[in-house]
Amino acid sequence: MLEEHRKVLEEHTKILQQHSKMLEEHSRQLQEQGKSLAELKVVIGSMGRRWGSDLERTVLEIYRQALETKGIKPENIAKFTYEDVEGKYYRRGAKIEVDIYMHNDTTILIEVKSRAELEDVEWFLDKAGIVEKIIGRKADKLIIVAVNIDKDAYERAQALGIDVVAGAVIE
Repeated sequence: MLEEHRKVLEEHTKILQQHSKMLEEHSRQLQEQGKSLAELKVVIGSMGRRWGSDLERTVLEIYRQALETKGIKPENIAKFTYEDVEGKYYRRGAKIEVDIYMHNDTTILIEVKSRAELEDVEWFLDKAGIVEKIIGRKADKLIIVAVNIDKDAYERAQALGIDVVAGAVIE
């Protein structure tokens, strides 16, 4: 009987050793995956910053026809960037960015989004007011160009007089 217990104990010891080796290997793999995930986050963040303006240009091209019916040629839309170093128009050090279309006496401010949400609409209106002060003239029109826009954001934009060019309104 003692011999049987010894054999069972040896078997269990072997199994336990195998499980320990497996756990060590899994732990090593998890550490490697964690490191790879962290590296991937850095790469994606970097790509997002570089691709931001390219993505905006692509969205403007997708909706070229709709913009042209409003008298806007996407290739003539420029990026307007202002850093409020002294806090004269907004907060000190804030960077204000918006797309702007100026032709003859017309000034149109444009916000480009892959997905526009309610807070994007509200911020665009505030940002437009700041830009108007900076450039010293009132915008003739505000337009949000988005691949998708949330329904509440779309309704709010309409209520505020902001034109919307979008692929879909999402419930």
